[in-house]
Amino acid sequence: MHDPTQLNRQGPDVGDSYRTAIFYLDDNQKNIAEEVKALAQKNHKDPIVTEITKASEFYKAEDYHQKYTENTGRGMCHIPYQAIDQDTY
Repeated sequence: MHDPTQLNRQGPDVGDSYRTAIFYLDDNQKNIAEEVKALAQKNHKDPIVTEITKASEFYKAEDYHQKYTENTGRGMCHIPYQAIDQDTY
C-alpha cells in the first residue's frame, strides 16, 4: 500500500509522522521484523528505510482520527475507501 523506500514521506505527505515503522515488544518480534524486512528488500531496488524500534508508550490519536476512512468516506493515499462487510469476517 506504500513505498517502504521513501524516508519520512508517503506520496504527497511529508514528515516523520509519515515514516514507516515496525514496533516490537520483545527480541523474538524484533528478529522476525528484521527477517521480514530482509526478505522484502529482495523486491526493491532502493534500500527499505522502515524503522524497527522497540515499542514505547502509546498515545491514542484524537477522536477525529479514529476510523477516519469509515467516518469520512475518503480513502487513504491512492487506495479508495471501500466498506468491509462485517458479516464476512
